[in-house]
Amino acid sequence: MGMQVEQGGGGDRGHSSGTVLSEINVTPFVDVMLVLLIIFMVTAPLMTQGLELDLPRVRGETLIEDDEHPLVMEIDAEGGLYLNEHEFTLEDLEVKLPAIYANRTKKELFIRADGSVTWDYLAQVMAAARLAGIPKVGMVTEAVDLDEDEDEEGGD
Repeated sequence: MGMQVEQGGGGDRGHSSGTVLSEINVTPFVDVMLVLLIIFMVTAPLMTQGLELDLPRVRGETLIEDDEHPLVMEIDAEGGLYLNEHEFTLEDLEVKLPAIYANRTKKELFIRADGSVTWDYLAQVMAAARLAGIPKVGMVTEAVDLDEDEDEEGGD
């Protein structure tokens, strides 16, 4: 990032007195970019949140996220309920969900349930959310690529 001004004197190079020579040193820029790349590579795997679940696979569109992050309830294969990584029982939900949603503008809850969870248990969880005053209860599923879906149907 230096600039050099050549002082007059020996006119053998063809430069006149007071000519500005500029050059950009990109080495510090490359160093900063490499450090940022390493930081992002290390922190990206840590940003995944939630339980490891085997989500049902369906066709659908991705949800659009906004400023207020929706709460996601997770149900593991054994029926354990987790809301923001805090474990709850089914009875706790009816008491604690109204308190959690009291100051939220969007009254919606997304449920990530393992594929092995029974429909009966899932319906009980959804009913508890509705009794807590949450009108919008949605299911989180894993998206299926249309090409992959066609391969599975015609694969025999």
